[in-house]
This record gives sequence, C-alpha cells and structure tokens, in this order.
Amino acid sequence: MNWIMDMALRNIRRNTRRTVLAAASIALSVMLMTFLAGFVAGVLDNMVKNLTKNETGHVRVIATGYYQRERFRPIDELVPDPDAVMRAIEGIEKLPGGLATVTDRIMFGTLLSNGPNTKAAVGFAGDAAKEAQLFDLDRSLTDGRYIDGPGQVIIGAGLADDLGFGVGDTVRVVSTGADYALHLKRFTIVGLFGTGLSQLDESFFQLPVADAQDFLRTGGGSQQVLVMLNDYRKADQAAEAIRAALAGVPGTEGIVVQAWTEVGDFPRLIRMMEGIYRYIFIVIAFLGAFIITNILMMVVLERRKEIGILKALGLRRRDVLGLFLAEGALMGAIGSGIGAALGMGLCWVSSKVGLDFSSAMSSVNFPMDPVFYSRFNLADGALMFALGFLVSVVMSITPSRRAATMNAVDAIKSVA
Repeated sequence: MNWIMDMALRNIRRNTRRTVLAAASIALSVMLMTFLAGFVAGVLDNMVKNLTKNETGHVRVIATGYYQRERFRPIDELVPDPDAVMRAIEGIEKLPGGLATVTDRIMFGTLLSNGPNTKAAVGFAGDAAKEAQLFDLDRSLTDGRYIDGPGQVIIGAGLADDLGFGVGDTVRVVSTGADYALHLKRFTIVGLFGTGLSQLDESFFQLPVADAQDFLRTGGGSQQVLVMLNDYRKADQAAEAIRAALAGVPGTEGIVVQAWTEVGDFPRLIRMMEGIYRYIFIVIAFLGAFIITNILMMVVLERRKEIGILKALGLRRRDVLGLFLAEGALMGAIGSGIGAALGMGLCWVSSKVGLDFSSAMSSVNFPMDPVFYSRFNLADGALMFALGFLVSVVMSITPSRRAATMNAVDAIKSVA
C-alpha cells in the first residue's frame, strides 16, 4: 500500500500547476465552509442569547399555573420562595453548561399616568445589578442613570415622550396585585432608555424586583427564576440537574423546570436553521471538489498508455483504482488542510472583532445585538476538513474507476 501512496505523491508533483489548481479550489470551498460554520454558529448564538436573556433564560423555574397561563403574565402564579430556589441552584456542583448567573423576575401589565395622560405599559422587575448583564437596558440609556436603589425606575424614551415624563419626575403605577386588589405606587424616574426597538421603548419600564414584590403583594414570590449558563447547548442536562436539586427544597412541589429548548417555537426554528446550513455546507464542498473530478479525468486520458503498461506488467484493477483515489485524496487533503486553517483564522479574527450589522438591522423589531461574533471552535475546523477530504475522495471515484476498467491493450495502442 505504501508504494501506491509513493506513486500518487510523485504523480501529483508531475504537473504542479494542475495540482495547485485542484488544491486551491477545495481550499477555497473549505475555507468558506469553515468561516460560514463559525459565523452562522455565532449568529445562532446571538439569537439564542438575546431570546433567553430577555425572556426564558437557558433554564427557568416557574409555577405550574404560570406555565399554563403564560401569555397572560399571571401575577398570582408564583415561585413562592425564589431565594431558596436560587440558593439550591447555586449549590449544584458541576452544573452542566456552567452557571453564569441566576436571578428572579416579574413582568406585569399596568397603567402609567401623568396627570390626565394614561398609557398601558409593561413593568419589568428584576435584580438591577444582574439585569445590567442580561436585559442590558443600562447600555441604552439616553438620559439619566441606571437604577441603584428602591423606589426608582427607568422607562422607555417613547413611553416617556407620550406621557410627558423626564428624568426626576414621579410616575404613578396602577396594577392588580396577587391579592386581586388594585394597587397604586409612585416611583421616581432616574433614567430614560432608547434601544431603537419600539416594543421596548414605547411600553417598557424597569424597576427593582423587591419593589414589584411589595407593590404587587406577592409575599416575596416571583414569577420566574432564570438560569443563564456559560454554554446554552447543555441546557437540557442542566435542567435535569436543577430538577434533582430542587426535589427536596420546601415549597417547590408545584413548580416546573424548563430548558429553553422546551419553550415555544423558537428552538424548532434554530434546529431548522442548523439543518439547512449543514446541507449548504455539503453543497459548497461538492462544488469545490468538482474540479478534482475534471482534473483526474484529464489525467486518466493523458496517461492511458501508462495505465495500459502498468496493467500489462501485472498491476491489478484495484491497484489502479487505489492509485487514482490516492491522488484525489492527497489533493483533497492538502486543499482541505489549507482551507480549514485559513477559515479558522478568519473565525478567530471575527470572534475578536465582530461584524457590525447595525445599519442593516435598524428596522428589526427584535431585541438583538447587531454585532455578530463568529464562534471559534477547533472541532468545527476539523469537521470541515473531514468533509472536504471525504467529498474529494467521493469525487475521485468516477475517474478512478474509468482508469481501473481500461483494457490494457487498447490503452497501450492509444495516443498519449
């Protein structure tokens, strides 16, 4: 078998220009696949990150009744002791995916008023320090400052404009509490935020979770406990570990633990997109390797007399087949290796610098970071190398079989 590889290596050196052309073609396609794999993974990471940090977390703990009536944001379906739940989660050793943060949240519909002006709004309550790393409204402040104490709120710039509010004003919040009674509370506006997303800027305001619990009479309960992981792809395993950890915690009998993959239609969209891109990568690989088929067909035609002489000297059909397959595999390996290395280099640069699509996403009405960072993963580079190499071998089969099935006498008589 070694002599076949030695002959194949010698043969691809015989016409350096042709070998370089074949290797460059597969290198270009593998480089493109590798970079696209990293970039697409980065885009999907961005989408999952923004959905989960804004809505579901990578894993969430909620009451069974809240799960059944979620679209109404029921304020009477609560995790009764969120602090105990968070302590139990923080106490899990080696949580799959790694614990990034855990926090509790409350969201409720309400009315904001300023004199004769009243407007429906959505109150968003959470730990201000933790939400600065999740909901990120502190990064979108257009006036004033972020929340740093009780009795303070920040509101959307569009909502403030509709009601005639400014920093320092007092806003009256009216809502039905967990006791089904109507409650009113005044808060001081310390900041205005403008995210560029109308659904946030024109209807949202943020307040501390302790204020919301007091105002809504939840008895210290919260609607959700959200868990953010370092690796969202391990959310299902993390959810199992959290279920086990909460099994013995008092007051958690009527709660549900859900990974983000179990909530709504978004996970199915992500999986569908991943499947679509896998097919696209395969098509790109075949397009890049197609030139190997053409080159080997030319080589077979040029070396007909040589093939006939080798067969006359006793070279078996499978040896000829192996020889040309080895030539195609060598060109594919060289091209795939160079392409994977270049693609990983582009991914590394993009993972540090990022690609800014702010102008293209200016009309997107979804809370999504417009700067996309590629995912730098050596396993992706190895996978794309393997795909490029495999496709190169597959595309070499047809010309190799043609060489192997040649009649020795006819091949020797042919003109070189």
